[in-house]
Amino acid sequence: MLMGEYQHTIDPKGRLFMPAKLREALGEKFIATKGLDGCLFVYPPEEWRRLEEKLKGLPFTRADARSFQRFLFSGASECEVDKQGRILLPSHLREHSALEKDVVIIGVGTRVEIWSAERWREYNDKAAATYEEVAEKLIDFDL
Repeated sequence: MLMGEYQHTIDPKGRLFMPAKLREALGEKFIATKGLDGCLFVYPPEEWRRLEEKLKGLPFTRADARSFQRFLFSGASECEVDKQGRILLPSHLREHSALEKDVVIIGVGTRVEIWSAERWREYNDKAAATYEEVAEKLIDFDL
């Protein structure tokens, strides 16, 4: 299970330290791609294969399915952890998510998300007002 929130910085070469707890679950190599809401999605290899299978099952005759496949796969890049626990984020992924220096890395169950610290604050501030309402609609038990 990928969980937690970690704050780190990207160095001038585009390298980002990946927290040890997340590295353990992700493995030495994993897939990073453009995510939704302005962040990056990071998947362990097994989870990426599951996602690939789901996307392969979408009808290629539907424009929205083709569009989403292009979005996710064109941005995908295999990342490998170096001896210092860092990964190199390709420039197109850093640009997609406005990652410059301060970042927030969060575990979201089956994936990791990498956010610019500013975008994460903005997202949290906006979403916080609706968490209780969303929980009532989506979760059928008391927390």
